[in-house]
Amino acid sequence: MNAMNENRRRVLRAPAEVSFAEQLARLAAGDNDARPAGWRLSPRAVRRFVLGDAALGIARKFYGDDALIDRCIVTLMSQRGLLLVGEPGTAKSMLSELLAAAISGDSTCTIQGTSGSTEDQIKYGWNYALLLAEGPSERALVPGPIHRAMQHGAICRFEELTRVQSEIADCMISLLSDKAMQIPELSESTLFAAPGFNVIATANIRDRGVNEMSSALKRRFNFETVKPIADRQLEMRLIREQTQALLDEAAIGLQFDSDVVELLVTAFADLRNGVTAEGIAIEKPTAVMSSAEAVAVGYAAALDAYYFGDGDLHGGHIGRQLIGTVLKDEPADGAKLQHYFDVVVKARAEKQAPWRQFLAARAEL
Repeated sequence: MNAMNENRRRVLRAPAEVSFAEQLARLAAGDNDARPAGWRLSPRAVRRFVLGDAALGIARKFYGDDALIDRCIVTLMSQRGLLLVGEPGTAKSMLSELLAAAISGDSTCTIQGTSGSTEDQIKYGWNYALLLAEGPSERALVPGPIHRAMQHGAICRFEELTRVQSEIADCMISLLSDKAMQIPELSESTLFAAPGFNVIATANIRDRGVNEMSSALKRRFNFETVKPIADRQLEMRLIREQTQALLDEAAIGLQFDSDVVELLVTAFADLRNGVTAEGIAIEKPTAVMSSAEAVAVGYAAALDAYYFGDGDLHGGHIGRQLIGTVLKDEPADGAKLQHYFDVVVKARAEKQAPWRQFLAARAEL
């Protein structure tokens, strides 16, 4: 455990099985429930790891629909893969990482889907020096993430599946159906998946550069939609906890005060919904105004306050960082943000100091 903690300090971001190693060990020690073949924890323990258990000192990590977690776990026990769909920034990747860490003890069998992804990056490739010297052999084969997951009976995470070209993504069809991979170059040409193998894929439903999945591939997955957090208080708690955790990891002694969190969450909700808390209709920007983006803005604002200010995080820091988030997709969104400042923020600034500081950032538009 000490070596694991030392390793965690040496990396920018440790995987979930390292970050939450103590919690996973605590759950495993008291886990007497039935577990599927190849699973490190029982389904009940996996649920407690994701949703928290105060009695065991397990922190809640996913904020949203608890029933969604139950359905995801049931799917992963079945013969079908799990496809998490939703708007960008709704914690799909985080959820897939947590589930893989709890079930397999390893969340690093990961495929990052891109428009340039190839079949050998998904399944397996070759060390060409050894291939030329010895011919096709186990030694020359370079396992891809799906190969490693099948071999060891682990969960393979396929991030942004719909970014991959359809004809490449379809190589997953036989892997999910037959739980076997053909390697014709070798004498023993079939790799059969060990118990515990399955796939968690993610896909954004509102994004540029996505491809349509074939019907055959869709049938190999159970789809679960991860929705944005609707509860304002829950979103405030999530953003405050995650931003404070980032600050603590960076050893930045700065507190994310409640009035600044409320301003941040309110501004994001206004722009995301197109309607303010006062009922004023505004134009929604093209940019994704998700909780994940709010955490990024809050963290950047805190860094601004700590390194360039006096260490006092206020609304002005939030405003400066929010501008970049809104303008990242369409420069024309600047006019929409300007209207928000002029109509909504200006009225609030007359009554509340944090909004007055936030309004001052308008000069940087």
